[in-house]
Amino acid sequence: MKKVEIIDTNIENIRDFGICGFKNEKQEGYRKKLEWMEKRLAEGLRYKVLVSEDRKALGAIEYIPGKHAWRPVIAPDYMFIHCIFILKKDYKGKGYGTLLLEECLKDAKESGMKGVAVVTSKGTWMAGNELFLKNGFEIVDEAPPGFQLVARKFTDDAPDPEFTGKWDQNLEKYEKGLTIVTSGQCPASAKPVSEIPPVAEELYGLKAQIVEFDNNEEVQNAGCPFGVFYIVYNGKVIADHPISKTRFKNIMEKLLK
Repeated sequence: MKKVEIIDTNIENIRDFGICGFKNEKQEGYRKKLEWMEKRLAEGLRYKVLVSEDRKALGAIEYIPGKHAWRPVIAPDYMFIHCIFILKKDYKGKGYGTLLLEECLKDAKESGMKGVAVVTSKGTWMAGNELFLKNGFEIVDEAPPGFQLVARKFTDDAPDPEFTGKWDQNLEKYEKGLTIVTSGQCPASAKPVSEIPPVAEELYGLKAQIVEFDNNEEVQNAGCPFGVFYIVYNGKVIADHPISKTRFKNIMEKLLK
């Protein structure tokens, strides 16, 4: 294992390392993420960066007390992980993810939490459950199409966290037309929010409604387990994470056949 360091960031030093691979302040997603983080720090948000000897960001973990989680979960006594990732390919699968995870577990114990929880996905975009299962986590809940809520409980009698559910009910308000639900939590959301509406209107005559969540209570009532970004067409989720305009066109062409 190469020599690395884990940096506990704040609004001042985060600019030295970037956020989720974004570092250019001209990028709207990066700016929105900075604004989002500044508001969440008072709620206990932690964003820790794994850095190399030459101070290059290699990966990161973002977590927050569960009562403030930006995922549609019920996990008030848990530390909740929003994101964990390794950016550099040659650092993947070599134990660095576990190093980041151990930081969260340590903070959760020191904070008197009952455990740590995270939403994983069998598909693309979000972390799978492999890292967590090999570090003592268990699957405690599932949601369609391939999301799992996994948790590591510090005591056997700790209550299981769970998804808030009611996905169909929470989508009823978007029964007609195209709706893009977004937030500042994921910096990759800004690009599809700007690029997809013009394509939707030009090719399909659809004027997209943009719904931007600005607090975690709104996310708790999301219509998709990822919670902070999804696209709905006529009441059905057609994308459960940020996608390109090309991917959007492919989805729509299949739907409109």
